[in-house]
Amino acid sequence: MAIEAVLPDWLKSRYDVLWERFGARSFNFDDALGILRERFGDLESRVLVVLSELRRRGWLKAGLNEADARKRVYILKSREEVLSFYFSLGGGEVTREDLERLLKRAADLIRTRVDYTFILLLLFYKALSDKWVVEYRQAYEEALADGLSEEEARLEAEKAIFHEFDLPKGYLWDEIRKNVANLHEKFSEALKTIASRNPDLKDVFENVDFMQFAASAENKEILRQLVEIFSSKNLYNVSPDILGDAYEWILKYFAPQKAKEGEVYTPREVIRLLVEILDPRSGESVYDPCCGSGGMLILSYKYVEERYGKEEADKLFLYGQEVNSKTLALAKMNIYIHGIRNVHLFLGDTLLSPKIKEDGGIKKFDIVLANPPWNQDGYDEKMLKKGEFYRERFRFGFPPQQSADWAWIQHMLASAKDDGRVGLVIDNGCLFRGGKEGEIRRQVVEKDWIECVILTPEKLFYNTGAPGALIIFNKNKPAERKGKILFVNASIEYVKHPSVRRLNAFSKENIEKIVRVYREFRDLPSFARVVDISEVAANDYNLNVTLYVMPMDEGEKIDVFKEFEELKTLEKEREEIVRKLEEYIQQIKEAMK
Repeated sequence: MAIEAVLPDWLKSRYDVLWERFGARSFNFDDALGILRERFGDLESRVLVVLSELRRRGWLKAGLNEADARKRVYILKSREEVLSFYFSLGGGEVTREDLERLLKRAADLIRTRVDYTFILLLLFYKALSDKWVVEYRQAYEEALADGLSEEEARLEAEKAIFHEFDLPKGYLWDEIRKNVANLHEKFSEALKTIASRNPDLKDVFENVDFMQFAASAENKEILRQLVEIFSSKNLYNVSPDILGDAYEWILKYFAPQKAKEGEVYTPREVIRLLVEILDPRSGESVYDPCCGSGGMLILSYKYVEERYGKEEADKLFLYGQEVNSKTLALAKMNIYIHGIRNVHLFLGDTLLSPKIKEDGGIKKFDIVLANPPWNQDGYDEKMLKKGEFYRERFRFGFPPQQSADWAWIQHMLASAKDDGRVGLVIDNGCLFRGGKEGEIRRQVVEKDWIECVILTPEKLFYNTGAPGALIIFNKNKPAERKGKILFVNASIEYVKHPSVRRLNAFSKENIEKIVRVYREFRDLPSFARVVDISEVAANDYNLNVTLYVMPMDEGEKIDVFKEFEELKTLEKEREEIVRKLEEYIQQIKEAMK
């Protein structure tokens, strides 16, 4: 593994400067402070972090200063020494392609016979166990250097203080796999024991039952083969980016199958578009009220990391809530695998019981983003009034029984700071449906919080062929955007999906085009149009993108103005029909009560 995959850029640059100055010679804190202050302007607190991180990651040894026992001396490890350490653990370098091949074998083995969660848990457990071994070796070597005997060093290195998670040595991966006949029992014991020692892992491990899994002889054999597949590669020296991509590969691989069962997987290209528009920055707070497997939070973190470095990404404050305990467990594993630690996840029904509170109400965030359940039923006025802080969160009114879209939108708006940004992926119908939704929509439009509405292509999502919409809210619009909404018709901005024949996808170029027109906030013929709120009001607060901008095939000769006026007339007529139908349906329902 290249050194860049081990150290983040900010730390690697400081390691390089220290190595250039000291090599393998010993130095003290004051020596490091002098050179790092000169080259980077680092203060004492910063240098302490640098030395601590280098030592924690195994790139620095520390010992006592013989001249002054109260102070330490430091010796850097060379790149060659670090690489030798990793390769001595066995297995050599593991590439992204290696992991994908391994996971493809595991996926082909289980197909639809076994819940894919077991693959994700085994990957997570293997990474956890292999990392413990690395931490043990580093602590063991340091203990020997400090003068402990081999036996004392072994006992010292097993202590929980040297490990991110407390794993009993008897439950490490290689110990479990020795007992082939009772793998399910050993894994079951291990999960219970580790969960009791590590509260942060309780939600993850309690949602997988290996005893139930191995109820049949066939499944026992599948488990045996899965363990052998994962044992073929050591994950000691695999970067979080590669491990995270492997985890996402499994989620995406099974997304078409799980969509039929009601699970929703938001394509990462859609999340990427949303995150690039919202543009999270270091020090900001980001919240997903229905976080699923954690994709929105992970890509927010990665966006900041790519632009400003890991140190700045670690200053993001990430929060999420999820109603499904199994899905929350997937999110926690996914986030850990990606090497992200500054995340706070909660279990519960967000619309009824928001868990993230502050100052006697819901917590406010810089950025709120989500792909909430589309047209979720069962959250009408009667139900929502049972929820906490309903007056604060649903100030514009209550949605109809059959769709909670505008309940989710209102919760997200209420969760944003006074200068916060909000972005969500939602059913296109919430842009134009009348009745209670139309009234809520009118009030939100009049608050002048809606900044941009984007129509997506058809067949972009695994669970529906219908197009969706991205709505961007800004509670503190720049002066030049006040009283205006940008409508973007991206319905033909797509490429064919690389692996699922029936689906479409956003390409990098598609995303760049949409983001560029959003940032420039300008008209682009047949693609984007800036519309005064007065025009939206004249259209009965209809936000349907096709009412304001329509794509046009090259070479097609039509009277744009005539066609556009006719389309607006048809849209109004259709809206009136939908409104009347909703009224009739509501009357029938009330008559049946």
